[in-house]
Amino acid sequence: MLPTTTYRTAAFVEAARQIGVELTVASETPSTLERSNPAGLLTLDFEQPERAADAVRVFATQYPVNGVVGVDDTTAIVAAAIATRLALKGNPVHAAIAACDKYLQRELLAKAAVPIPRFLLRSLEDDPAALAQSISYPCVLKPVRLSASRGVMRADNPQSFRSARERLSAILAEPETAAACGDRARQYLIEEFIPGYEVALEGLVVNRRLHVLALFDKPDPLDGPFFEETIYVTPSSVPAGLQSAITDCADRAVRALGIVDGPVHAELRYNERGPWLIELAARPIGGRCSAVLRFGDRAISLEEIIVRHALGMPIPSLQRERQAAGVMMIPIPGAGVLREVQGIEAAKAVPLIEDVQITAHPGERLVPFPEGSRYPGFIFARGETPAVVETALREAHSRLKLVIA
Repeated sequence: MLPTTTYRTAAFVEAARQIGVELTVASETPSTLERSNPAGLLTLDFEQPERAADAVRVFATQYPVNGVVGVDDTTAIVAAAIATRLALKGNPVHAAIAACDKYLQRELLAKAAVPIPRFLLRSLEDDPAALAQSISYPCVLKPVRLSASRGVMRADNPQSFRSARERLSAILAEPETAAACGDRARQYLIEEFIPGYEVALEGLVVNRRLHVLALFDKPDPLDGPFFEETIYVTPSSVPAGLQSAITDCADRAVRALGIVDGPVHAELRYNERGPWLIELAARPIGGRCSAVLRFGDRAISLEEIIVRHALGMPIPSLQRERQAAGVMMIPIPGAGVLREVQGIEAAKAVPLIEDVQITAHPGERLVPFPEGSRYPGFIFARGETPAVVETALREAHSRLKLVIA
């Protein structure tokens, strides 16, 4: 299931081609080519998982379906509903919902004694002035149903809390956002800010067992006031013992949410008190970041592993290649309309840089975090060590200039 806004279409289509399996692409928007290719294209209502599952059940009577994959938080829930209806490999619907709903997730993690920040669920109707005086600082405000750090803000005192809450209220009031969040559009989380070093874990759950595919370092501090991510580098430089504790924390979270099969992406922090689970999603890494991951002697993609797993096909290897690799999500330098991106060839010429992909197009409005959630592009590098990869990414970025009106 590939929403029209996803970056992932080409990667999954190529994965299916590499394996030699027939692919049906389901989207929320009808395609003019659907009539000429009824087996290859399908329109589903992603906001109504059970209705989508019914539609796929009917579709499967004519075009048998052997596996289903969701690529983001919303389609992960739809995939779970379809997998349940067709008895395919996948997660139960309640697990997919818990992975998407930050409040439900924290409730389950707290019951399972997984280390998480202290949290409160509050309504936008609550008096912000009284609330600002009653909570502990620093804290983090989060929407319950958005991803990619959108709407996530740190507050250090009552004044910054009221300001952050006002911005979050405006974000959640946008019609598309409100529709996507449903009943959670009038609620938000207040969390304890957890200081420490942040990592991202990419994994595949096979029959309830978590297999770690990669652990990424995030060398740029994510201390707020907003949490726009930039660089991911793997393998992690975290000592082996700490990596084991991080993996154990993620594994406990997977079991607490009831995730049984499929990709997971987790964000964790580590400090003197140990690892903390910040977020866990029942989907693969976002954007085009998966391009840095290659597995086994054949250097197969993450998408190929996901498709093979969904179909119950053999997976050649879950061992990431030996070279270090990294990706930079190009930061948004400011709000406005993108006119052009200068220096792309100069950035590509930096040693160890594999590619520079600009995903924003001229005329597109760029919206910085926390209101925005889409990066203008990605830079990819590969080398002998994480340090040289990180240096190459920063040098390539320094050669780019986004011209914004």
